[in-house]
Amino acid sequence: MATIRHEFYETDEKLTLSIFDKGADPEQVKITFEPRKFSYVNGEKTLVLEPLRGQIDPSKSDYTVGKVKVEVRFAKMAHGRWGALVGDSPDRKYIYLPSTPPERSPCLAARAARPASDTALAPAPVSAAPASSAPRKPRKNWDGITSEILNSEKPVSPDQDPNAGGDAAVNEFFKKLYADADEDTRRAMMKSYSESGGTTLSTNWDEVKKSKVDVKPPEGSEWKKWAA
Repeated sequence: MATIRHEFYETDEKLTLSIFDKGADPEQVKITFEPRKFSYVNGEKTLVLEPLRGQIDPSKSDYTVGKVKVEVRFAKMAHGRWGALVGDSPDRKYIYLPSTPPERSPCLAARAARPASDTALAPAPVSAAPASSAPRKPRKNWDGITSEILNSEKPVSPDQDPNAGGDAAVNEFFKKLYADADEDTRRAMMKSYSESGGTTLSTNWDEVKKSKVDVKPPEGSEWKKWAA
């Protein structure tokens, strides 16, 4: 007798076997289902699978005879993937889903009878979220920093600084602003100041990086480029 060509695919609940027996007569095909064995006979063509990789339910397994192939559907007793048709694989590897719920054990029954105070569980401790390995540097509130710097300036007498209240205070403010800034803010300050000829100083890199910063002379002034 010749063994016939076949192949299969499966899900957790069932396995479908395709037997390529073209033109098989349904009246001549004989199929037998057993828990760990399957047999197919059609004249001189046979296919016997034993032992099946897992246990099947013969009462829920069936087949259809087509013009090109015979399709057999195995109903698995235990949900799970076989990975192969035959093999000595114990069924304990699979998860059984019984049709009826198991009886309550004496232990469970005694536990259910306890007062609620005996079975109350302490709340599980809440663990803190893990800190990021590289925390992102928060953006500074430059308006608040500017106000703080200006408000914290102590008046300087002319004896201490001839330029008190003038360029010295402004230069000190911008030095501190630049020193406390992040990388993007520093780039924005340098780009805006250099491209505008010192007429604009911006700390917004997202805005400054888009295009060249225009010259904005003070009101009533006119910008002129020195001849080379």
